[in-house]
Amino acid sequence: MRIMKPAEIERESMRIIEQELSARGIRIPAENAAVVKRVIHTTADFDYAENLVFTENAVTRACAYLRRSGVSLYPSGNSAAGHGDADPGGPVVVTDTNMARAGVSRPAMKKLGAECLCFMAEQFIAEEAKKRGVTRAVVSMEHALKQYPGAALAVGNAPTALFAISEAIEQGARPALVVGVPVGFVNVVESKERLLETCRMHGVPAIVARGRKGGSTVAAAVLNALLYAAAEMAAPEKRM
Repeated sequence: MRIMKPAEIERESMRIIEQELSARGIRIPAENAAVVKRVIHTTADFDYAENLVFTENAVTRACAYLRRSGVSLYPSGNSAAGHGDADPGGPVVVTDTNMARAGVSRPAMKKLGAECLCFMAEQFIAEEAKKRGVTRAVVSMEHALKQYPGAALAVGNAPTALFAISEAIEQGARPALVVGVPVGFVNVVESKERLLETCRMHGVPAIVARGRKGGSTVAAAVLNALLYAAAEMAAPEKRM
């Protein structure tokens, strides 16, 4: 057996994915293809070719946001979080788990001048959640929406985070993108459907994995596909 280099493995994997999609008679809109194939590449699960749902122009709008390096999200002189966070002066992505954050491509983020954050392990988040009797995911997303208005949000684990995001959008919040792909059995389907309906109603870009499937690895895969496209790093050699 010939030992293949990582770039070769990825190219061959994508070729196989395209071949199998064709054999199944599945055609994915060109705008969304890179995201769907990246998720299938991560999970080896072709169900995502059918259960990943995109609001209109979600990928185009997400990539445009990720390319906005050097554009401040905050008024002059206003710090980001009040908890030691500085305005990164560029696109911000907030995940609901540190696992998803760890899976996001650092080279692509660096090239775009972007920053990926997660507040789930912060003490002030835990204290607020305990005080209010809600999940840390709710408080962390509320914090993200307050301190980083217009950021991209990615949820791969907590349906309660999606409910919090939906409520915030209904009240006027406008994140650059919401990736809603939590996995599980309790309130997962309902949270995704509400998010999708809310985002469509208010014109917020969203990528949602309908049904029970998802997870932090899927959230990271969606983000990476978008980051690679925005940073012009789709070819694996550009990431080695």
